[in-house]
Amino acid sequence: MHYIEPNKDYRSQSNNEDSPEAVRAAAVKHYDACYRDYLFAWSSRNDLALHYGYWDENTDSHPQSLLNKNQKLYDAANIQPDEYVLDAGCGIGGSSIWMAKNYKNQLKAITISAKQAYYAGQHAKRHGVAENIDFEVSDFCQTPYADETFDVVWGLESVCHALNKADFIREAFRILKKGGRLVVCDGFLIQREVADEDWPAMIDCLDGWAVPNLCLRKEFSTYLTEQGFSHINYEDITAQTLPSADYMYKVSKRLEPVQKISQWLGLRSATQTANFKVGLAQHHLFQKKLVEYGIFTAQKV
Repeated sequence: MHYIEPNKDYRSQSNNEDSPEAVRAAAVKHYDACYRDYLFAWSSRNDLALHYGYWDENTDSHPQSLLNKNQKLYDAANIQPDEYVLDAGCGIGGSSIWMAKNYKNQLKAITISAKQAYYAGQHAKRHGVAENIDFEVSDFCQTPYADETFDVVWGLESVCHALNKADFIREAFRILKKGGRLVVCDGFLIQREVADEDWPAMIDCLDGWAVPNLCLRKEFSTYLTEQGFSHINYEDITAQTLPSADYMYKVSKRLEPVQKISQWLGLRSATQTANFKVGLAQHHLFQKKLVEYGIFTAQKV
């Protein structure tokens, strides 16, 4: 039996350092190496999504599910068009561009990858919303922004990259205005114990996505309470996420022969190969009910 404890780095490459700097460097390496993989196998130049989709009764395609997720979070946080949003861990700009195009929000969007910030800026220009979004390189656990700057802090499948999730929550509370809201959508552990037969899949996911650990839903809720957030709500959307997990698994199985040949020819880096393996491993974690997926919202009063 294996255990996942808070604030520890369980990636096989971590050397037991539990270092935020090492975790950040791994995330940058992952996203820089896998930029074109995501666009080829998962997202498109329209949605620019690096996240799972949201499948409701009206969803009939993978691309639609990816855009649905933005609307789901926007509604969950009750965001208004005139509110200033921080997209914390913006990737290549998908959610920020969606908010600017559909609701005219002004946004600050941050990533720890300079390449991502550049790509996101280019995509924003192509979508005609460059004036609405400032893309910057910054760590969402320690930003340069003044106290009470933002109406909303948005974290879509990004907070998992923090070694200590409480560091992100503390910083979000600081930079939110009074009355501001936090919305976080991510995967969470259902239990700390992981059986020996499931541990390889867990490590493949952490390695492949450069994530040091996952926390329990209860743990994350406690961090929110301890920091001073109120009106804390969690919505379990695992059922609406499973079709995306299935889709990722099927894409990975379909591309497996190409991956093996490319790897043998030396055309795939270790980082890209690890990213491929997640497509199979993440499906195992959902099927064995080791993880759940949901949306937290909270308010600073």
